[in-house]
Amino acid sequence: MGGYLIYFAIIILVPLWAQMKVKGAYSKYSKVPSSTQMRGAEVARRILDENGLYNVGVEETRGHLTDHYDPRSKNVRLSATNYHGHSVAAAAIAAHEVGHAIQDNQDYAFLRFRHALVPVANLGSNFSWILIMIGFFAGLSGMVLLGIIFMAAAVVFQLITLPVEFNASNRAMDQVVSLGIIRNDEERETKKVLNAAALTYVAAAAVAVLELLRLILIYTGMTRSE
Repeated sequence: MGGYLIYFAIIILVPLWAQMKVKGAYSKYSKVPSSTQMRGAEVARRILDENGLYNVGVEETRGHLTDHYDPRSKNVRLSATNYHGHSVAAAAIAAHEVGHAIQDNQDYAFLRFRHALVPVANLGSNFSWILIMIGFFAGLSGMVLLGIIFMAAAVVFQLITLPVEFNASNRAMDQVVSLGIIRNDEERETKKVLNAAALTYVAAAAVAVLELLRLILIYTGMTRSE
């Protein structure tokens, strides 16, 4: 019983801790203006143009920290605060999303792999638990195994997301430094924003792997008792 309590504490507290780190870093550095006073939209446009990505648009999107790159429409979408803001945090996030656009343009292998996994991962996320719960209640180990396979596909997607996100952050740092978008101490501050954001992906992947391992152990226990 104590082991289960520790397990559930981990899968609940780790993501919460990661979210707190992100919100804390963003809240702090969104109040720190960059020395160049470039808005997030200008940062994104500058990096895109310097890399010859004139066909990629920069758009404002609704929500808070909803920033993303859409490979289908070839648009970098920034939340209002980061689109209009001229803070270190806005520059960091805008550059990170452009990092994904550069990956897309250069056919970055992990990004391509992640895109290919999207349909399978969505299917796994939506149906894995349904199959697993039916298998548990009906005592059908085969159904549980099928659910675990679907879940494994979703976990692989999350693991593949890690190199994609870290690489985008590395590209972002290279671009903002080489183009003079950030200067002096801002490099350290920009890294803090990017590192905090990366923690959410690490936490999500760690929790997903733990849950998958737990279900595999339960499944092996079921097969032994049959």
